[in-house]
Amino acid sequence: MDVDTLLTTTRSVRRKLDLDRPVEPEAITECLRIAIQAPAAGALLSSIRWLVIRDQATRQAVAAHVREPARISQARYGHLVSPAVLASGQHLVEVLDRVPVFVLAAMIGSPGAEGPSANAFYGSVYPAIWSFQLALRSRGLGTTITAYHLNGHEADVAALLDIPDDVTQVALLPVAYLTTNDFRPAARPSVESITYYERWECTAH
Repeated sequence: MDVDTLLTTTRSVRRKLDLDRPVEPEAITECLRIAIQAPAAGALLSSIRWLVIRDQATRQAVAAHVREPARISQARYGHLVSPAVLASGQHLVEVLDRVPVFVLAAMIGSPGAEGPSANAFYGSVYPAIWSFQLALRSRGLGTTITAYHLNGHEADVAALLDIPDDVTQVALLPVAYLTTNDFRPAARPSVESITYYERWECTAH
């Protein structure tokens, strides 16, 4: 797969995850090894942590903490997305415990109250998360970022997984092999309509 295809067809996958095919530990390790090469603030590079969860009982327990706030959020905000996207998200929530592997991305420390601090904090881990997703896609695996449990259940998941108080959970990524490789570029605004030159809303160049 060429780079442009990889970058334009790596999707958030919810329905097309193979819930029955095991995911080899080596595949996750390889993708994480690629992920940690992503750009990060030098002072925060050593703060990134990954927690790989394979145990079925643990995944079920984590999924329960995701499911409750997810259902509330989907009921409240589901009208803001298309019916297909909502149905896809609801499907994943219901089968989440059957996804073979969870990978939790976290950072030691906290983002801080000031904008620049939070920008550096999250800006140092999200490139790695995206690189992890790209590496998975190139190997026939898929995932999507989930964070529902961070709304009221972060402490529960921390207690379940023995995560220390000084660690911030950033995203939970359910990982599985894909049931199809038929992904295309998504519908997006034209780059001409969202790109300005020299001054805000100046589209001429």
